[in-house]
Amino acid sequence: MNLRQYEYALAVAEEGSMTAAAERLRVTQPSLSQQIGALEKHLGVRLFTRTSGGVTVTVAGRAFLTEAEIATTASRRAVLAARAASGELAGELIIAVHMGLGARQLPLALGRLRHRHPKLQVILHEEPDPADMERLARQGTLDMVLVHRIPTGCTFDIHPLGEETYVAVLPEGHPLLAGDRALRMADLATQGWVRFRRASLLDQYLTRLLADAGISPPTVARASQISTAVRLAAQGLGVTVVPASAVPESFEQLARPFLPSLTEPVIVGTRRHPGSAEAAVLDHLHQQNWCGTSLLAPPTAL
Repeated sequence: MNLRQYEYALAVAEEGSMTAAAERLRVTQPSLSQQIGALEKHLGVRLFTRTSGGVTVTVAGRAFLTEAEIATTASRRAVLAARAASGELAGELIIAVHMGLGARQLPLALGRLRHRHPKLQVILHEEPDPADMERLARQGTLDMVLVHRIPTGCTFDIHPLGEETYVAVLPEGHPLLAGDRALRMADLATQGWVRFRRASLLDQYLTRLLADAGISPPTVARASQISTAVRLAAQGLGVTVVPASAVPESFEQLARPFLPSLTEPVIVGTRRHPGSAEAAVLDHLHQQNWCGTSLLAPPTAL
C-alpha cells in the first residue's frame, strides 16, 4: 500500500469512473484497475461498487478516502516544504475562496505569483458550502482561505487585507440608473431579486441585509454564479446585489453603490508558521487594492 494508490482511489472517487480517472492520471485503465484491486485486497474491503455507469464509493470507501485525503495532503506539504527550503517554490497550494471575493484582485496576484514561481501550482476551491469548508479546514486539506470570516473549525492566523464593497446591479434602462446617485435598500423593496443558492454564504449575506432593512422583496430567480446573476439582472429579470469586484467589466454601467456603503472585511487565513509558498501568495495579495472603493464614481446622496 502506498500514497500513489491513495491518489488513484481519490481520483476514481472524484471522477466516478475508472476510464475518466485513468485519463486524468495518464495511466492505462487496466493498470489503474489493478492498483485499486491491490489496494482493496490489502485493506480487506471494497472501496467501490462497480456499476454499468461507472463506480460508486462504498461506506468503507468513504471512511478510507477521508483519511487518504489527509495523508496525500500531508505528503504534498512535506514535498513543498523541502523544496521551499532549497529556494524553489514547487508543488501544490490549496486555497478556498468565498464566491465573488477578490474576483479581480486574486487573479492578478496569482498571475504575478505564477510569473515568479512557475513550478508552483495553485488549486482553488471556489465557494465550498459552509459544511464543506469546515470539513476541509478540519482535515488539514486547505493551505489558505480568502474569506470574510474564518470558518468554524479553522485555526488559521488572520491577515486583514481591506474591504469588499457591495453594489446593486439593475436592468438596462431602469429608472434607478438615472444619474450617479447611490441607492438605499428601501429603493429595491418592490423589485424582484435574483438571489443565489440557499447554501451559499453570499445568499446568507443577502438574507441578513434584507432582514436588517426590514424588507421582503420577491425572489424571481436563483443563480449559482455571480456572472449569471448579473446577466439575468441586465436582461430585466430583476435586481441583484454582488461584490463590486465581481461585476463583469461590460456590466459596470448597470451597477450602483449603496448609501450607507455596504462593505465586508476581506481576510486571508493561513496556517500558523506558514511556508514560503503561503508567504509568497500573501505578499502578492497585500499588493492588490483592497480599499473597498466602488467601481463607480463617488456616490451622491438621495
